[in-house]
Order: sequence, then C-alpha cells, then structure tokens
Amino acid sequence: MEKPRRGLIVREPYASLIVDGKKTWEIRKHPTRIRGPIGIVTGGKLIGQAEIVEVRGPFSPEELLAYRDRHHADPEFLFRYANGKPLWAWVLENPVRYKEPLPVPRRKGRMLWVDLSELWQNAPPAREREG
Repeated sequence: MEKPRRGLIVREPYASLIVDGKKTWEIRKHPTRIRGPIGIVTGGKLIGQAEIVEVRGPFSPEELLAYRDRHHADPEFLFRYANGKPLWAWVLENPVRYKEPLPVPRRKGRMLWVDLSELWQNAPPAREREG
C-alpha cells in the first residue's frame, strides 16, 4: 500500500476506530478534494492509514443519526459540532493499523493536516498489521 504524504489529525477514540476499520465516515464541517491514502495521526503519532474514496453531504445532524454505525459520533457531539451548519462525511476504506506508531513532529497552532513527507525520509519503513 502506498505511504500517505499527509496525515489527518483525529482525536481518540475515533482515530483507533478508523484504523481498525470500524469507523468508515469521518465527519467534518467541509468537504475535501483529497482522495487516496492519508495517515491517521493522534496524540502526536501516526498510528495507521486509510484512503479517502469519496465525500458525501451536506448532511444535517439529524440526517447523520441514521448513519451512526459508520461515524460513531454521539448525537450531542454532532449538534454541537455542526452549530447550525451542514456537515460532510469523508468516506474511508482500506484501513491499516501500524504495528508501531511513528512519532510525528509537532507544529505550532491548530492544524487539520500534517505533512508526512519528512517522516518517511527519516524513519524506518512502517510495518503494517497482518490480517
């Protein structure tokens, strides 16, 4: 599988749910044109990867309640996060959890994406989980 060039910052428990294949929709406030492999970064570590294959939406929080098995977000979170605005589902496939998380250099400020190109130049190849 191709190594991702960028990593998406995701809070736990959602990051683990993604790389374990249990969370297939990442809910965000905007769509993305990015497609292909992305790293899943949480707590300053790259724990695995998945592929963004499409974006669906816009959705209201009420509409997303029917898809909780895909995004795993609590209703209270959805309504608070949306704050009256539409939400988008980034559809994820082909999840992989790395056997050993890789440290990702921290950057200042609030970020959504992390550039992983430097990580791959300086780190040994990540070993993927079997199965």
